[in-house]
Amino acid sequence: AHITLRAATVTLKPPTRCGYRLPVLNVNAVLAREDMPPNGKEPLEWLLLTSLPVERFEQATTVVAWYAVRWCIEVYFHVLKSGCQIKRLHLETEERLLPCLALYMVIAWRVLFSLMLARATPDLDCEVIFDPQEWRAAYIVVKRCPPPSTPPGLNEMVRLVASLGGYLGRKHDGPPGAKAMWTGLQRLRDFVIALAAQQDVAMRCV
Repeated sequence: AHITLRAATVTLKPPTRCGYRLPVLNVNAVLAREDMPPNGKEPLEWLLLTSLPVERFEQATTVVAWYAVRWCIEVYFHVLKSGCQIKRLHLETEERLLPCLALYMVIAWRVLFSLMLARATPDLDCEVIFDPQEWRAAYIVVKRCPPPSTPPGLNEMVRLVASLGGYLGRKHDGPPGAKAMWTGLQRLRDFVIALAAQQDVAMRCV
């Protein structure tokens, strides 16, 4: 969308309260408006209130760019809360809780980063994210055949992992989602352990 940006500092007047007065509040506002939308389409219009500076055009575009990625942020916290189940943690002290949250935040980041990078660079070598044992285990389990000598592309690997989590990959299906990906990664860990055990047994029998 081609949008016009307008920015200013505005003063918000407080509502009336019986017995006391609230202070006025100064905030920065950025208005992003699509002046010429396509025919039949509703124009994009965002009014964003922020504490960030907006005196320069570059500052206003930063506010809009941050808001534009809000969906990815929502998906990230969905993975963190529903996939990692952080609400079910029963750690009683901050010293125990914070390291656990830090670990789960890295895991949630990996799920989302894998999905987004596969969409942006589908032919990228999957070993930029996945260990050799991971992609080989996924290939064997899903394809039911020996893995190739060279790593598959990242998009193919993400689809293999997501299929372990219930992604069907039909002709009209979109790209894999976060839930299929985090479920697939959980199952993949078990397959990697099984593959390593099978290789150890084979080496001992030689």
